[in-house]
Amino acid sequence: METGPVDPVRAAIAGRCPRCGKGKAFAGPIKLVARCSACDLDIDGFNVGDGPAAFLIFGLGFIIVGLAMWLEFGFGPPWWLHALLWPPLTILLTIFGLRIGKSILLALEYKHEAAEGRLKS
Repeated sequence: METGPVDPVRAAIAGRCPRCGKGKAFAGPIKLVARCSACDLDIDGFNVGDGPAAFLIFGLGFIIVGLAMWLEFGFGPPWWLHALLWPPLTILLTIFGLRIGKSILLALEYKHEAAEGRLKS
């Protein structure tokens, strides 16, 4: 089932299928569905893996630690404020970032027809 071109970034941000743009790409907060409910695309066949997580760890670590240092050295709040603020913010940004990263990688793999390498016999 071919449909019109779907913008990979729009599909990724909306969490939709990269082929039809209608079916949901996620079964949970960060778990991809096996197949698109609208066009039956085999999403399990794509190798999204942990690629987005590696970049996300470095990026979020830089942002969270930078903000924590800015808050500590700029305002000197009590320790419990740090304990209440940073863990939930880190968890929320990680889940959001993984959703976006996984769905962008999925959409780009679909657009560029990425697949495992095959040797010619």
